[in-house]
Amino acid sequence: MKKYNIQNYIRYKEDVKKSMPPTYSYHEYTRNELIVRFMPLVENLARKFSTTQQASGVLSINDLLQIGNEGLIKAVDKLDWEMLNESEDVEKTLKSFLSKRIKGNLRRRIDMMRGDIRIPEHKLNEIRKNPENKAMVAMFFNSVFLSIDTPIVKEKSFNEDENLMFDIPDTSEPYNIQLMNVYLKGLMQKYLTGNEYEVLRLSYGLDCDKHSAKEIASILNINGVSSYVRVSELKKQAVQKLIDNVDHSQVLDIL
Repeated sequence: MKKYNIQNYIRYKEDVKKSMPPTYSYHEYTRNELIVRFMPLVENLARKFSTTQQASGVLSINDLLQIGNEGLIKAVDKLDWEMLNESEDVEKTLKSFLSKRIKGNLRRRIDMMRGDIRIPEHKLNEIRKNPENKAMVAMFFNSVFLSIDTPIVKEKSFNEDENLMFDIPDTSEPYNIQLMNVYLKGLMQKYLTGNEYEVLRLSYGLDCDKHSAKEIASILNINGVSSYVRVSELKKQAVQKLIDNVDHSQVLDIL
């Protein structure tokens, strides 16, 4: 599991601040000055992604910063200044273009690195600290499955000085991701119906690509205008069945 190195992150913030060029019209910036000017945007987006289920345990904040900056550099090199200058709001258009490119680079790399279901670090820590609490079983399965669907929150202005790094604990020990995925599949096969098992497997890409609710409905021959709603119901039903049938000691065995 990737570690969250606060010292390196603070050093990065300080270096960016020291390197920030003077503020003037965007077309007056050199290529490198423009890249540095928008590094705080990369930082903001990287922090947002670092708090999501998709990235947790897969890439550290420092990894995300590097990947985001790669996206920024590629985006700056693709800028069409003639088109930008025709925009009513150059700053807004520029930021929108760069944000899309940076987020695209981050999402692609996270998807490439994930491959398996993983548990967010802050949830993992809480489960380990409460080994006798049956509620940890619900936290475990909800963290693994349902909360993965939570969208990335809307980013704030990149000029805001947030300290989100202190919101992300970094004290968890590594766990065997491959073993956990095999174990999950075993529990799913034991307690779930065929459709419930397939909905979870296809939704989260256990030994396959991830599928949308519409695709899953088609694969499982769930028809009707509300077929995607039925898929969502099956997903929640399956997770609840796992919570009801699995003992907390079984969860801790793989953590």
